[in-house]
Parts: sequence; structure tokens; C-alpha cells
Amino acid sequence: MAFNRVFNGEEQKRLQHLIDDGCRVKTEVKILNESLRDTVAAIAEEMDLKTADLNRAIAVAHKDSFEAEYDKFDTLETILDTAKVINTNNTP
Repeated sequence: MAFNRVFNGEEQKRLQHLIDDGCRVKTEVKILNESLRDTVAAIAEEMDLKTADLNRAIAVAHKDSFEAEYDKFDTLETILDTAKVINTNNTP
């Protein structure tokens, strides 16, 4: 089914404005993401850390989801300990 709607002059202007703003915002976000990626890489190298760890920390902080992440890890640790894959008691 074809889309056959005809937009009036005001709607055309609003759509053009939206598309222009959307393209500008997406370009800005791309530039900011590239800058963040470069900054994370530089700091990771300086501090001998993995970029993935720093990016994960940023994502958790941004989402304010530390508790949820901790709970997921706790569940994983419990499963692996139960399966005797890891030893959480630190005994041989």
C-alpha cells in the first residue's frame, strides 16, 4: 500500500525543520561519541586498563544501574560456585 498523503505548507516546513535538526543532532552525537572513544582509549592506555572496562563503568554510571549489575554478577557467581567452576571461599 502506497503512502499517498499530501502535506500542507506548514507541515512541509515542520518536516524539513525536523529532518535538518535530526541530521545535525546525529552528527553532533557521532562527533561526541568519537571524542569519548578517543578519550577512553587514551586514559585506558595511561592507566593500563581495558577500554571495555572503562566503557562499561561509564554505561553503568550513566544508567545508574550499579545495583542491577551487582545483582547480575552475584547471580552469576552463585551459579558458577554451585557448579564448582569457581571457588568463592578462596580455599584450594
